[in-house]
Amino acid sequence: MGAVRCHIRGTEPEGRQGGGVRAARALATLDEVEPRDHVCWLMGTAAAFPGDARAYVADGALYGDKIVVVGAARAGKDTFLPSAAVVLDFPSLARGDVVAAVRREARTAARQGYRSVRVLAERIPVGEPGAAHDLLSQELALDEFAAECGAMVVCAFRPSQWEAHTLEYVASVHPHELGRRAERPAFRMFSTGADSWSVDGVIDSQGAAVFHAAVRAAVRHTPQVRLRFDHLEMIDAAGMQALVEAAHHLPGRHIVVEGANQIVRLCWELAGYAAPGVPVVMAV
Repeated sequence: MGAVRCHIRGTEPEGRQGGGVRAARALATLDEVEPRDHVCWLMGTAAAFPGDARAYVADGALYGDKIVVVGAARAGKDTFLPSAAVVLDFPSLARGDVVAAVRREARTAARQGYRSVRVLAERIPVGEPGAAHDLLSQELALDEFAAECGAMVVCAFRPSQWEAHTLEYVASVHPHELGRRAERPAFRMFSTGADSWSVDGVIDSQGAAVFHAAVRAAVRHTPQVRLRFDHLEMIDAAGMQALVEAAHHLPGRHIVVEGANQIVRLCWELAGYAAPGVPVVMAV
């Protein structure tokens, strides 16, 4: 994912520390966003971007964060944005450039003495072949960025603009959610370090395609990744097949699964995957 260690430091007010273990959770409001959070915000029909994020933006000034707005150019016309806020005009940026632009702002923020960066991104659908998979890869990179740099990243989606399966894809790689709740995805995959991902929840036949896409995106730019199954409740045969097929998608990829419980390891062996030539290893 092209990870960059940002090393943004600062004294964080009590109750706002972001250095603990990351865990999936739902938020009631944007006021609850903390350092290292990467939030999927499914906006309501009446939501105004970025007007509905006033408190989130205002907290940036309170805690010494640099505000970076990614999205429609009209965001720059909102007078409540601080003068020091950086507005990145999404239509002028290729999808792959968004993460690089945010990383550059994080490095600049570190030199300027900010505690961290506070990103607010309105996601706009792109009608190109493979756009959903590109977006998934970008969201994984943003999640690594948030985890490594202590940044806060809120990605806003208007459900009416997106296909339901695409929203499932992107929600699966955000450890934190806000707004309209949905049954799917039943799992979350998020960064726990360089090329290491925690998988929480349930991966069944209904979520196997989304899991396959998320793993494919994770191995897209690196030959080996680790998946942590410590908090995975269940993975069925379809989920296991999706994992193996994702590893086979590109040559030379290798996946190490750690933290799986005894039942998952036994099912893996019974399915015949604990064999030479399978590019996924279920570690004891």
